[in-house]
Amino acid sequence: MKFESQFRILNGFHTARVLVLGDVMLDRFVYGSVERISPEAPIPVVNVERFVDMPGGAANVARNIAAMGARVTLLGVVGMDSWAEALRGQLAATPTIDARLVADASRPTSVKTRYVADGQQVMRADSESRAALAPGVERSLLDQLSLALREAAVIVLSDYAKGALCDSVTRAAIDLARRAGKTIIVDPKSKDFGRYRGASVLTPNRLELQRACGHECVADQQVVDGARQMLASGICEVMIVTRGRDGMSVVQADGRATHLPTTARQVYDVSGAGDTVVAAISLAVAAGAEITDAASLANVAAGIVVGKRGTATVSAGEIIAAITPFETDPRKIFALDTVEQLARAWREQGLKIAFANGCFDLLHPGHISLLDQARRSADRLIVGLNADLSIRRLKGPNRPVQGEVARATVLAAIKSVDAVVIFSEDTPLSLIEILQPDVLVKGADYTVDTVVGADLVTRRGGKVLLAELLSGHSTTDTVRRVAGLFAS
Repeated sequence: MKFESQFRILNGFHTARVLVLGDVMLDRFVYGSVERISPEAPIPVVNVERFVDMPGGAANVARNIAAMGARVTLLGVVGMDSWAEALRGQLAATPTIDARLVADASRPTSVKTRYVADGQQVMRADSESRAALAPGVERSLLDQLSLALREAAVIVLSDYAKGALCDSVTRAAIDLARRAGKTIIVDPKSKDFGRYRGASVLTPNRLELQRACGHECVADQQVVDGARQMLASGICEVMIVTRGRDGMSVVQADGRATHLPTTARQVYDVSGAGDTVVAAISLAVAAGAEITDAASLANVAAGIVVGKRGTATVSAGEIIAAITPFETDPRKIFALDTVEQLARAWREQGLKIAFANGCFDLLHPGHISLLDQARRSADRLIVGLNADLSIRRLKGPNRPVQGEVARATVLAAIKSVDAVVIFSEDTPLSLIEILQPDVLVKGADYTVDTVVGADLVTRRGGKVLLAELLSGHSTTDTVRRVAGLFAS
């Protein structure tokens, strides 16, 4: 798959719209340390230090889609409890997730609590109900589905066997989506794949396929045979089988089979990797990709996410950086780990590094002037670029105008820029800590005291440069003028 095609697909993530229906849950990570064994039983005693809540299950699929720069509608069922409020709060923090959760007083919100001591998971406690939905709750969920379908190009059914995708809901959802002409991607948990009949794509892992087809699925041909057995019964059109360290296999109803080797460089945590795969496939298909190309990009995304700890996400910028290694990349787009290596190498050569950051949504002469001043202040210039998701948190759901892949590519084409790295946080503070620039650059509309990271840089003997501004140039004003032209 050529880079130009990959770029076109990734750039399309920005305008894609996906609908996720399934088992939403809350992932709670309790962190601490173990210093003794309990006198009551041969079990470790965890001294709890902190906890972190994250959306899990179908909610994590939605979170991954949003992190890749797209808008997503999330449908699911929660209880009427404090866990539901915590999950709603987590989802509300992401402006591009439209969460339409049906409350059911008869069941608890699904919660997975993982206890992690000294970097090692020691226990998991689950709170959940696997019962089928009550008729009234089912009707409410399907009513929401009917309303949301018209806005999405692709529907994802994220089945975690917690009851939301009971037989009747699954059947009705597939029928509604097919009548609406939508692509239907199913991440299955049931060993009876027949309940997903009519789907476009199924994305089982190796063990799930093995349970469904009834024979071992380890070698390439075994996986292909198992998938073809399912395809022959008319369950779906394509099966994408995730195989851990053996990568991914794409098997199509017309007989074609493609095996994609793993792209992971270092594996820390596989939690939620399947959610990342489904999210990337759904967005790539929504952006017009052929299914094998969609799987190829999803394979890259999975390789990135397993290198992170916890239920993590991947951005489109990280994917574009991963498929264009810095050693041969003329576009100068870097992932965090490679730009850190690059900065370290430059420092070892005695070169001074400047750092500037921003949204750079619609590039204008003011931006060019700031970047030129930044480059003249040092030997090399690294630009930190806000990811789509962070811009939407800062500026609202209608920004940015251009996706992070497009913005990074334009920045990398500027002569004064030596490297571009996309960050998803609201501020570049952690990036500044990692890169340790000699010069930190912001516009003269800031003061040194209001520049994020200024104290870190000056404490190391660096300086803060407040670049002169060109008057009359503002991205926000440009967006307003364009909106006014269309309104008139």
